[in-house]
This record gives sequence, structure tokens and C-alpha cells, in this order.
Amino acid sequence: MSKAYAAFRLVAAAVAVIVCVGAASIARAEDQYPSRPITIVVPFAAGGPTDILARLVGQAIGPTLGQQVIVEDVTGAGGTIGATKVARAAPDGYTMVMGNLGTHAASVGIYSNLPYDPRKDFEPVILVASTPMVLVTRKTLPVKTLSDVIAWAKADKGKATMGSAGVGSISHLTLLLFNHLTGADVTHVPYRGLSEATNDLLGGQIDMLFDQVVTATPHILNDSENAIVVTIPHRAPSIPNVPSATEAGLPQLQTVAWTALFMPKGTPATIVDRINGAVVKAMQDPAIAKRLAQIGADIPPPDQRSPQALGQLVRSEIDKWVPLIKAAGVTAK
Repeated sequence: MSKAYAAFRLVAAAVAVIVCVGAASIARAEDQYPSRPITIVVPFAAGGPTDILARLVGQAIGPTLGQQVIVEDVTGAGGTIGATKVARAAPDGYTMVMGNLGTHAASVGIYSNLPYDPRKDFEPVILVASTPMVLVTRKTLPVKTLSDVIAWAKADKGKATMGSAGVGSISHLTLLLFNHLTGADVTHVPYRGLSEATNDLLGGQIDMLFDQVVTATPHILNDSENAIVVTIPHRAPSIPNVPSATEAGLPQLQTVAWTALFMPKGTPATIVDRINGAVVKAMQDPAIAKRLAQIGADIPPPDQRSPQALGQLVRSEIDKWVPLIKAAGVTAK
């Protein structure tokens, strides 16, 4: 045996040992997961619907996982700053994002230099909840029905204002659809989250808002804002006195906001499955299910709770919304 060949065999053996040790270390880390607190990044302002759902989920799965689940609000750019942070995080299971239709679908059509691809840079974990949007107005606006809103907006075209959680957010997308269907030409006023937009609506600084039922319900029940329609074919159980868009004569006004957990690409499947299982267990808790129903959030049926189902949802939503966004000429830097 030549010295060169002997040296080669020694190097090859050393590499094999390193690979085996590394693989064993990864396997041990997965077996011991989680061994420290987990962070859920919320890419919108505190107090908004995504934040509310993230905190509810975090509190519910913490005991199952045996670790604290921390919620971190990272706002800006329609939620893409927070989503980017998670896309670039270590794929070790300790950082995930509570994404939604805006961050993981609409962003593809709005941002020409989006730092991530929702279809490629994340591991889908689980669809957490869905909720319709509800059109609400400031109390002093002289409208009661959807027809009133459309007529009022058209009478002073371009002057009516509507807030949103930011360019590309679900509230913004619903406004685009509303303007497209009615020709009302309502002016968009973007915020860093729905909670900020709601504060200005309650203060009378903006006229209208497509809010998620999750966050709008308390204000509607307290009679601090006018509720016009919900964006589904039927009424929402948490606000049964508010008609659906179908009842109000605009059946095409259909938008369902969905919220889901994602981890960085490359996160081991065993870890993804561990989080998925913990959330599924929480969904089966009657107390959690009751709380979600109270705030107007719908738990997905069992066949929509897998990582694979969430991945398919992301792809289908991109196919649905990106053409509308491009047709409307909506862009952001």
C-alpha cells in the first residue's frame, strides 16, 4: 500500500467519523427538542389578530412542549420584515413565524425584491385558524348598509379613507377587491398593523376598515364602530347581527383571512411534526376551541391541519391573489 493511499484512507476515515458524530449530535438535538424557549415571531403590531392568535397558541402548546413559548412582534413592510427574519433564522425549531395571506401569498405580487419565497424558504407547520373580514366604519359616518357605504364613497370619489395593516396585508387585499367590484375608489391608508388602524378608526381619523372578525368583535359588541358586512356567504357566529356580503348584494366580496405557523427551510421533519402535534392537541381542547369561537376564529378541519395541506394552501393563494395585485398596479419597495 502506497503512503499516498494510506493517507487518503486515514482522511476518509476521519471524515466518516466526523459525519457520524455530526449526525448523532443532530439526532440527539432532535430527540431532546425543545430544550429551551421557543419564539413565535408575529410580523404585525401587538394587539392585532395575528398577535392574539399567536399568544393563544403559545400559551396552549407551552405545557405540551415543556418549554415557554415567547411571542415577539417584529413589524413593518406589510409583515415581510418579520417573515424575513424567520426565513433567515437557524432551522433548529426555536424560531417560527405566525404568517398569513399577506406575508405568505400577496407579498409575492407586491414586492419586486422580496427577500424570501413563501413556497421555498419555509417549512409549513400548520394552519392555525381562519376568519372572515368585516367592514367597519367610524361611528360618525352616516351609513348603515353596504349600499350606503358604496353610495357615500362614490358621491365624493377619492375622498373616503380606509385603513389597513400595511401594503399587501389581508385588509389591504380586501380593499383592492372592494374597489375593483364597486368602483368606489376608496383611498388606502396603510398602518403597521390592524391595531393601529383600529385606533385611528375609533378616533375618527379614517372612515373605514376591513378588520378581521377576531379583533373587530369586541368593538362591534361595544357599539364603538359600525359593522356593515362580513366577507363570507353566511353570517359570523360571534357577530350574528352583521349581514354577509352575499345578503347585502355583493356576493363576490369574499375574503377569508388565514393564519399559520411556518419554520425556516431545512428544519427537521421530526421537529415540524412535534409542533404540528402540539397545536393539533390544543385544537382538540374544548376550552381552546371555545375561546377561538368567541373571537370569531375558525379551527381548520382535520384534513387541513397537515404541513402538506398548508403548503398547498400557500401555493393556491399565490395563484389567486397575485394576478389581482398586478392588475391593480400595487407595488411596494
